[in-house]
Amino acid sequence: LGVDTTASPLSAMSSTPVPVPKPLLPSPPPTEAAWQLDELLADLGHTQSKLAAAGQGARVPTESLLDNMLDSLTRDLQELGITAAPAGVCAACRKPIAGKVLTALGKTWHPEHFTCARCGRELDKGPFFEQGGRAFCEEDYHQAFSPRCAYCAGPIREKVLTALEQTWHPEHFFCAHCGKVFGDEGFLERNGKPYCHQDFLAMFAPKCQGCERPVLDNYLSALKGVWHTECFVCTECLTGFTGGSFFELEGRPYCELHFHQRQGTICHGCGRPVTGRCVTAAGRRYHPEHFVCTYCLGRLHKGTFRECGDKMYCQPCYDKLFV
Repeated sequence: LGVDTTASPLSAMSSTPVPVPKPLLPSPPPTEAAWQLDELLADLGHTQSKLAAAGQGARVPTESLLDNMLDSLTRDLQELGITAAPAGVCAACRKPIAGKVLTALGKTWHPEHFTCARCGRELDKGPFFEQGGRAFCEEDYHQAFSPRCAYCAGPIREKVLTALEQTWHPEHFFCAHCGKVFGDEGFLERNGKPYCHQDFLAMFAPKCQGCERPVLDNYLSALKGVWHTECFVCTECLTGFTGGSFFELEGRPYCELHFHQRQGTICHGCGRPVTGRCVTAAGRRYHPEHFVCTYCLGRLHKGTFRECGDKMYCQPCYDKLFV
């Protein structure tokens, strides 16, 4: 993850009053009338800028009228021996600044002409942001130039978090499933979305066929699935397959004994699995050598035995015992 910050607002621009006009040539001290004219000149210059910016007009164009008045006042001052030098040229209207001057971006401005390049709001009393040599109010700067949050699409005004090749508000970078903000453990990614470790494993990690918990490290593959090594045991007796071989029935692993029990292929005589030749009698299976008379233990042959009480007898023993 990377953490950065957006641009900080530039320091507020300075606003300085018009310097007191100084005579260019020696002259008597200015009279009270001259001082009043100088104040009027500054006020009139300020009014000119305001009206020009607002686009107000009468029968006679306001701008021309005010320019004529300023020219007349300037001549009156010159007749009194006072020359009022302009404080600068406004970068917006390109006219001399006769009143208060504002300095910003290396230029001078009428205070009312230093405005946001996007919304036109005056910027003379608050912070502003600079981009490409133009000034912007805080809101418009962030809307136009700040990185956008991949979650809420809003501008990121302070700390910016970079992850998954996108930018985020730090508080909006959380698990796509549970909404938990990531801590020191970080996150895992799937299809461009971040997940906490717990949800990622629960949703995307392969599941053990035995316990259905996520398989993270040691595992084995069998029966078209993966298993924790400790979970791959006989389904019936839970004994591991030490020999490495097992028997499969309905997708589950079994040891040899319990596989044959489930299949009904256990010798009724010895209780061991019947894997080769067998004898089937009375619905039960026997190793051929274990299909014997219960009394004399002589081997029986199909068709020559008798059954009594779930036990097999040869004909002579049956007759001796039960007839």
